[in-house]
Amino acid sequence: MTAIGVTGATGTMGTAVLETAADRENVDVSVAVDRGADGERVAGREIHDAADLPTLLADRPTDVVVDFTGPESAIEYAAACAEAGVGFVTGTTGFDADGREALETSAERVPLLWATNFSQGIHALGEALGEITETLSEYDIEMTETHHNRKRDAPSGTATTLLDGIDDASGGEHDRTYGREGDQPRADGEIGVHVRRAGGIRGEHEVLFAGNDEVLTFTHRAESRAVFASGALDAAVWLAGRDPGFYEFGEVLA
Repeated sequence: MTAIGVTGATGTMGTAVLETAADRENVDVSVAVDRGADGERVAGREIHDAADLPTLLADRPTDVVVDFTGPESAIEYAAACAEAGVGFVTGTTGFDADGREALETSAERVPLLWATNFSQGIHALGEALGEITETLSEYDIEMTETHHNRKRDAPSGTATTLLDGIDDASGGEHDRTYGREGDQPRADGEIGVHVRRAGGIRGEHEVLFAGNDEVLTFTHRAESRAVFASGALDAAVWLAGRDPGFYEFGEVLA
C-alpha cells in the first residue's frame, strides 16, 4: 500500500486523483490539501489548508505527494516534500527555466517525477511521431491542441513535449509558427501550432503530416480526467522508495 498526499485537492484534477484513488487497492490517501481549505470533504477525505502541508507530512506517514496545481504552488509543495523526505509527482505545466531548476533542486533530496501528460496513449503517440518524422522527413507538419476554457498555458505542456520529440527525431529544431494571420505563406521547415480553448474539453492533440499528395493525421483525445489521475497514481506507486533523482513517466511504462 502506497500512502499518497494530494495537493490542489478541491480542484478539477485534485478531485479526480482523490476519486480515482478511492477505487484502488494499492494506494491510500494520507494527506489532502488545498489553499484556503476549511474542512471540505472530497471523495470522503477531509481537505486541509495547504499552509499546513509541512506539519501534515511530519505527522502522517506519506510516501509520495501527487500534484496538479500551478507552477508557483508546485515548486512550493516540492520543496516541502524535499524537506520532509517525501517523493513528489507533478503533472503541473507552465514552468519557466527557473521553475524547472527549482524542481531539479528538490530532486536532489527526494525522488521527483514530472510529466506534462500521464496518459499511456500520449506516450505511445510521442514514440510513433518520432518514427513518422524520420520516415516522412520532407512532409509539412501542423499541430492543433484543444483544452477547456480555464487552461492558462498555451500551447499545452503536452503539445510542447510532442513538438520537442519531433525536433529530436528530425535532428534539428523546427521554427514554430503560433497561428497565422494576414500574408503568411508557409516557410520551409516550420511547424504550425494552433491552440483552442473552449468549454470543458479535457484534452485533444492532433498532429498532421502532409506531402506527396497525401495527408496523415494522428489524434489523441482524453475522454475523462481519470486517465491522467490513474497515470499519476501509477507513477506515485512506482516512485515510492526510489533514490532521489528526476524521473520521467516513460520509465514507469517501460
